[in-house]
Amino acid sequence: MIDAPPLLIFDLDGTLAETAGDLIGTLNFILGKEGIAPLPLSEARFMLGAGAKALIERGYAAQNVHLDPARLQRLFDDFLVHYEARIAEESHLFPGVVAALDRFEAASWTFAVCTNKVEGPARKLLKALGVADRFRAIVGQDTFAIAKPDPRILQKTIDAAGGDPHRSIMVGDSRTDIDTARNLGIPVVAVDFGYTDIPVRDLRPDCAISHFDALWDAVRALDLARSPT
Repeated sequence: MIDAPPLLIFDLDGTLAETAGDLIGTLNFILGKEGIAPLPLSEARFMLGAGAKALIERGYAAQNVHLDPARLQRLFDDFLVHYEARIAEESHLFPGVVAALDRFEAASWTFAVCTNKVEGPARKLLKALGVADRFRAIVGQDTFAIAKPDPRILQKTIDAAGGDPHRSIMVGDSRTDIDTARNLGIPVVAVDFGYTDIPVRDLRPDCAISHFDALWDAVRALDLARSPT
């Protein structure tokens, strides 16, 4: 049997791309429609990472407003319409992403995205950023009706990309990503510039980096560490 190629699975928001401006801008649009004061980006940035519904809930909770399920669903629908219309007005890839993908691809690595974003906006964003075709699979929380940190979404992402968990490494920015990788039993590299209210190094990922230029050495160290000697 031919071994599956090695696979890097990336989170999207706060890992591959800086998306806070467009996401929080959309949240503030929703809040503003109901006469609720906007949230400063610096405060709301750390509400990101669990998907749009969670962001809306957290945004309203910060204003001491409770949302019942029906109202949350209506706001979520409005959120998606507005967000997709401005999908990449302020969003951009983090420095070094494209160069890192190029280097790993040259070494026969493959790539996938596993995000708690809805799949449609995730694909649209990656296309707008010019990298959608770099990923063998792009999986959102609605793709299999499973969200991180449930390890099944990571396993299904690996399967969809034609990978093998024993040859896969997760790259993320938060406790959710770290827990998802641990729950499946694969290594995880954390970037320290993403969306987390806890310093990511305190969450004890297998490795933490501050720039994508460091990803090659981090992955090589992890890959060699678990290779048979």
